[in-house]
Amino acid sequence: MKLTVQGWQNLVLSVMGLVVLSGAVAGAVLMSRTDEVAGDLIDHIQPARVAAYELQAALRDQETAVRGYAIAADRQFLNPYQAGQRTEAAAAQNIRDYLAGRSDLIGDLDAIEHAAAVWRAGYAEPLIASVTPGRPAVLDGGTAERGKAEFDGLRALFDVQNADLAQARSAAIDELDWVRNWRDGVLVAMVIAFLVMGALLAVVVRKAVTRPLDLLAASCRRITEGNFAERIVVRGPKDIRAIATDVENMRQRIVEELASSESDRAALDEQTEELRRSNAELEQFAYVASHDLQEPLRKVASFCQLLEKRYGDKLDDRGIEYINFAVDGAKRMQVLINDLLTFSRVGRLNATHAEVDLDATLDAAVKNLSVSVAESGAELIRPPAPLPSIDGDPTLLVMLWQNLIGNAVKFRRDGVAPRIVIDCRQGSGPDAEHWVFTVSDNGIGIGEEFVDKVFVIFQRLHGRDAYSGTGIGLALCKKIVEHHGGTIWIDTSYTDGTRFVFTLPVTPTTEPNAVPVGVTEGNRA
Repeated sequence: MKLTVQGWQNLVLSVMGLVVLSGAVAGAVLMSRTDEVAGDLIDHIQPARVAAYELQAALRDQETAVRGYAIAADRQFLNPYQAGQRTEAAAAQNIRDYLAGRSDLIGDLDAIEHAAAVWRAGYAEPLIASVTPGRPAVLDGGTAERGKAEFDGLRALFDVQNADLAQARSAAIDELDWVRNWRDGVLVAMVIAFLVMGALLAVVVRKAVTRPLDLLAASCRRITEGNFAERIVVRGPKDIRAIATDVENMRQRIVEELASSESDRAALDEQTEELRRSNAELEQFAYVASHDLQEPLRKVASFCQLLEKRYGDKLDDRGIEYINFAVDGAKRMQVLINDLLTFSRVGRLNATHAEVDLDATLDAAVKNLSVSVAESGAELIRPPAPLPSIDGDPTLLVMLWQNLIGNAVKFRRDGVAPRIVIDCRQGSGPDAEHWVFTVSDNGIGIGEEFVDKVFVIFQRLHGRDAYSGTGIGLALCKKIVEHHGGTIWIDTSYTDGTRFVFTLPVTPTTEPNAVPVGVTEGNRA
């Protein structure tokens, strides 16, 4: 099939349009002829017949009036005679107006008028003149017989006129019936043509469009079910065949990609298994290394302290300082090893997931930091409403609170007691499925250029002499939050210190019980 679906549709619609146009033209012609014939019958022939009856009645009235006057010699009998002439003239003029252009019917009128004029001139007027008013006389039989014979001629002309008008009326009615029959036939033919074209269109659409599309759709469904070896047969109109060709090319490409991906998947499975084994070995190595590394460090620190205790009186100040450097380095190495182990274990070893009460994790973190909080005189302000419960790891969430609050206590301003405000609200818009937490302090703050750097492991903004630590705390917070499906960042619009903002997913059964950010009333730690 060289035609497209649109081409088949245009072809059928063009044929239907041609049928409609032909039917419309024929119907218009027949309707116009119907109006002409009906108008001629109603506006001309039928009124002309009525006028002809009036004309004939007027002549009969004249004849009756003349006979009555001849018998009674009373001039009042002449009134119908004179009125009849006026009616005759008016009726004749109406007939001429109605039948203008119909010479055959006008000829009947001319014959009647001529015969009437002859009858009046040769019989009626002489008879009226011979009668003496007031002296009735018996009309002789010869005169009466002559008058009757002349008027009978008029009556014959009346019959001819009536017959011709009746014939004209019958011809008009016959033509009107003929035109109406043709009009009805054209309408019926148009309806039949529409039905035939509709059926033809349905057959064409079924054969040329629907069936090829159904076959193509069935082949596509079988391919989507995994039967990629099935070849798509190209059939139908030009554009459907083009679609089928494209789908077949796509199928072949998918088959080739699948063959390639199968080999890639096998290699990936091998790599995944190797990576899983390697990770397990690394975790085991980290666990063993922590013990193996910390044991000599503990010995170094212990023996250095023993040296200081036993031989302190024999060492000068520089020797004692060297021993202190060694002890401090060993302790910091222990802290670094523990922090690295903690960072590497987030979301991997001994991970637990349960419904966690965040108020309980916050209480545990504050308890762990009770000494530093008390020494610094820190003020901790919590939300007035209970914190929500989420699905997570309680140990990791305690570490999250502990690191954020510990940072607020550590990086405080000189001479200013730390003030830490914790707020919680449920997000809106894209964050509607997350709780939004803020931890704000009045400390030294973080420059806007460092807001991303602080979350990188081992990144420090200050020297160890100014602030202690390994540079892992905020990296650990970021890893814990992301492990729970949230994000963490620094609010740079807050200028009174540092404000950390982090999100955690809302547990479906958790009731919203938080208050908007900005509430600063709460409990003092």
